[in-house]
Amino acid sequence: WFSGWRDALTRPSDQTYTRIAQSPNAKSSTAFLWIFLGSLVSSLLALPAQTVVMRQIMESTGLADQGIPAATGGGIAGIICGAPIAAVISVVFFAIVVGIVQFLAKMFGGTGTFDQLAYAIAAIVAPFYLVSGLLGLLSAIPYAGACFGILGFVLGLYVLVLEIMAVKGVNQFGWGAAIVSLVFSVFCASRCFFCFLA
Repeated sequence: WFSGWRDALTRPSDQTYTRIAQSPNAKSSTAFLWIFLGSLVSSLLALPAQTVVMRQIMESTGLADQGIPAATGGGIAGIICGAPIAAVISVVFFAIVVGIVQFLAKMFGGTGTFDQLAYAIAAIVAPFYLVSGLLGLLSAIPYAGACFGILGFVLGLYVLVLEIMAVKGVNQFGWGAAIVSLVFSVFCASRCFFCFLA
């Protein structure tokens, strides 16, 4: 897994993602496991920092006097219970997005499969989750948090470009079809997710 992740992140090309997708290990179950574990570690790293930041916001706005922080942080129990729930939600969201991307890719003449695409994109997203969890933890450092936030944003854009390249490489078609497939899928899945929460 390490060499696949390294290649996906540091040697981006159509050939790299085609090779990753053609691996005998290219199964959606492996991709889901990577996403679950990456999201779990990311949540375990980021939730304590978010709890501290939320507590600071509540205290600065005067809401701490009304007993609200007890419901927002949850302490260690909230982190331990919240992280697996966040990881499961990440896997479900990942599966929905990859399913929509592959459906659209097939409409554009793509030759890949759901398993291949899920595996290739998970090789990009799972390590990004780990890095973003670390950046989330570091963002709680006073005055330096903004720098880590900017770095996270830049890394997020890099991951988006890599995901488009993965869709292109796995499905063996052009840039336009890859961009439309991915961007439209993320938009649709986000809308569905927010409608579900509402």
